[in-house]
Amino acid sequence: MLAPVLLAGLLVAAIPNVGDTAPDFTVKDTDGKVYILSELVKQGPVIVAFFPKAFTGGCTKELKAYTARHSDIEKLQGRVLAFSTDDAETLKRFKAELKAPFPFIPDPDGKVVESYDVKMPLVTVSKRYTFVVGEGRKVLKVDSGGDAIDPAGAITSCSQGKPATPPATKEPSPAPEAKP
Repeated sequence: MLAPVLLAGLLVAAIPNVGDTAPDFTVKDTDGKVYILSELVKQGPVIVAFFPKAFTGGCTKELKAYTARHSDIEKLQGRVLAFSTDDAETLKRFKAELKAPFPFIPDPDGKVVESYDVKMPLVTVSKRYTFVVGEGRKVLKVDSGGDAIDPAGAITSCSQGKPATPPATKEPSPAPEAKP
């Protein structure tokens, strides 16, 4: 009797896939600044990067890579939001150590982590996942595990997140007026 209930619960929450609408969120970074995903994507693509634990080998490598490539992301009008279930103070120290130019978002209760269904079983720790979210909160790219450590794919996907600019058209010259 319990198995169908558990199975139904697993089917309700699902990791967003390419083409899905990403769950919206309103969060504060380690400095208290508020970010709302549905508002951010109006300005350009957002890389939502979930990482398990500050100061660990894989997470340090991943966030150093995003720091090193940050100017590439900015050129595409993108931004990075780095999420962890670590507390704000730990993330503030980690961000400072990495000299990261993007916000670190503490999610100690795992609310956003759970909304993206990237919580590890039994513990409130995020799995390593990266979502590139474009206009209308559409998911443009999903990377997980080791693939999420290298930001190259996410950065490339940022170019898909900008609204297409129509080609410039030349205005026809007005016809010369006939003189009476």
